[in-house]
Amino acid sequence: MMLRTCRVLCSQAGPSAGGWKPLNFDGGAFHLKGTGELTRALLVLRLCAWPPLVTHGLALQAWSRRLLGSRLSGALLRASIYGQFVAGETADEVRGCVQQLQALGLRPLLAVPTEEEPDSAVKTGEAWYEGNFSAMLRCVDLSRGLLDTPGPTGNILMQLKVTALTSARLCKELTSCIRKPGASLELSPERLAEAMDSGQDLQVSCLSAEQNRHLQASLSRLHRVVQHARAQHVRLLVDAEYTFLNPALSLLVDALARRWNSPGEGGPWVWNTYQAYLKDTHERLRQAAEAADRAGLAFGVKLVRGAYLDKERQVARHQGTEDPTQPDYEATSRSYSRCLDLMLTHVSHRGPMCHLMVASHNEESVCQATKRMWELGIPLDGPVCFGQLLGMCDHVSLALGQAGYAVYKSIPYGSLEEVIPYLIRRAQENRSVLQGARREQKLLGQELRRRVLGWGLRVPH
Repeated sequence: MMLRTCRVLCSQAGPSAGGWKPLNFDGGAFHLKGTGELTRALLVLRLCAWPPLVTHGLALQAWSRRLLGSRLSGALLRASIYGQFVAGETADEVRGCVQQLQALGLRPLLAVPTEEEPDSAVKTGEAWYEGNFSAMLRCVDLSRGLLDTPGPTGNILMQLKVTALTSARLCKELTSCIRKPGASLELSPERLAEAMDSGQDLQVSCLSAEQNRHLQASLSRLHRVVQHARAQHVRLLVDAEYTFLNPALSLLVDALARRWNSPGEGGPWVWNTYQAYLKDTHERLRQAAEAADRAGLAFGVKLVRGAYLDKERQVARHQGTEDPTQPDYEATSRSYSRCLDLMLTHVSHRGPMCHLMVASHNEESVCQATKRMWELGIPLDGPVCFGQLLGMCDHVSLALGQAGYAVYKSIPYGSLEEVIPYLIRRAQENRSVLQGARREQKLLGQELRRRVLGWGLRVPH
């Protein structure tokens, strides 16, 4: 049964002599998963589509621990939400999860569930950031160690959140500095890259003495993480965050790229994330791609729709500034389509010097990418890959993976105490994705009914 399904899915992939044929995302690949996995997925996705659960997730978790006790409450979470979206707590548990993914033609994209909320006064002090730095190094080692398990080869990728290594408050200050006249020389990527490489003291006039010390420590942490990742052959995908932090994050990423994305390094080792739901993304992406080309640097991009829509609009209203986001989902989709076409064209021109992750749960965007790859002659397992969240959009991920495309699942790992708040925050940021998973729920229900009622194998067509 599995072999027959794989052959059907693989027959849909382009390029081929007969022309491009779209993949079928109709749930045919669910035949590759167990009934228990499908049942849990259906129940958890339906729960997560219920707005009160997402809104009051942390309060409900605390209530369940008081009512049921930590052991029973933890067991319920492990059997449901944690088990659906998290690889595990130990290295062995993560390795077991990854082996299951690799057997399905999927690849891991590990993520350390550590972050700092902007304006938070709780997580301060270099010790907290140094602890996160150590966690990032362990994640690099774990990502590299997963190669020892059999499965598809290719780039080893890992997510990196800058505000786990440097203060969000510092990023806000840097953003303010960047926007001041005459800041281009003092806060140039070249100057920051030189400070990272040499370890020399860097003084920025618009920052206080304490902020300059924190900036120096942050640059050192970022540089050492990338240095270690490069030595372990792990490529780092830097997460995007709020627009009032992104100018500073882009500056730091550009500085890292100056050092680690040069042709001699075999890069790109540092990728940036671009959010299509922001109005200026296409223009910024175009400028960044052309600048990298002129400088002879490798260029890596993770293209997403974006997850901070409600927060961005709230901040714009509070500050009386223009809303930076697209007016609606359709406009965001058009922006994503334009950015996708731009990047695929750059990939076709620059080859291995330009890499792209199409990070999307949207079937139309994925189809557009596969068709354009065929038209441009980009190989299935080349500089373009696809990304979805662990535990979601499996009908798309499995079809892509079985057809020979490079597909990564974003995988958080860690203890319940570390990961559940992280998952709730991600769920609150991705409400539209969770509520829009109705088609996946429908396909899961159809497959489960087929198994219960004993219907014959449904072959995609």
